Amino acid sequence: MRLKNKVAIVTGGSRDIGRAVSVQFAKEGAKVVVNYFGNQANADETLKLIKEAGGEAIIVKADMTKSAEVDALVAKTKAAFGEEIHILANVAGGLVARKTTAEMDEDFFDLVMDMNLKSVFLAVKAVTPFMPKGGAIINFTSLAGRDGGGPGAAVYATSKGALMTFTRGLAKEFGVKGIRVNAVAPGMIATAFHDTFTKPEVRGNVANATCLKREGEAKEVADLVVYLASDESTYITGTNIDINGGLSFS
Repeated sequence: MRLKNKVAIVTGGSRDIGRAVSVQFAKEGAKVVVNYFGNQANADETLKLIKEAGGEAIIVKADMTKSAEVDALVAKTKAAFGEEIHILANVAGGLVARKTTAEMDEDFFDLVMDMNLKSVFLAVKAVTPFMPKGGAIINFTSLAGRDGGGPGAAVYATSKGALMTFTRGLAKEFGVKGIRVNAVAPGMIATAFHDTFTKPEVRGNVANATCLKREGEAKEVADLVVYLASDESTYITGTNIDINGGLSFS
């Protein structure tokens, strides 16, 4: 198992891609902290799946945009699994709603930026004091961060583009400590995100525009994240890896 005895935090780890990452980490031997905020039933189901796979995990509710709650998450992680935290996967984030500039107000702008960028800053700041040499941070950006996103997604795209740059800066900062920082940039993945925010005809058109003529699956993203968290990728840092079926090339 590639992550045996590693301790991993997955923010936004209770559903869709976050769930897939949490389960794959556990299957590879990691002790997993599944963070959730809005829906405990989803977190309970993820914990059940991990235990059915023979893995070890806890679930922790925390708003990743609030420093006190992030610090509490880290404290609970240490209490459950010891002083070292080896892996941080920052999956938490979201689009919230599609709004034009005229429809947005300052609070909405701040909310989206906080969910997708500030949350990563707070998690990295809280976790890295306990991350040893060989640790790995994996952020979640988006194809939107490269191409500006679809209608009404300008702020979401901006937050993800900023996170791409933040990932590079963090790689430089923490590389001297032997900690790698990378990001994955998913395209059209079959998740509740697109169930909520993308019209079926648009999904069909986008899937058909990929080289592989289909949407991606959450597990396919999780497999990439496991690789970036493992010792198989020890000379990879500062990257934003596209996983979009060939919809767009960087």
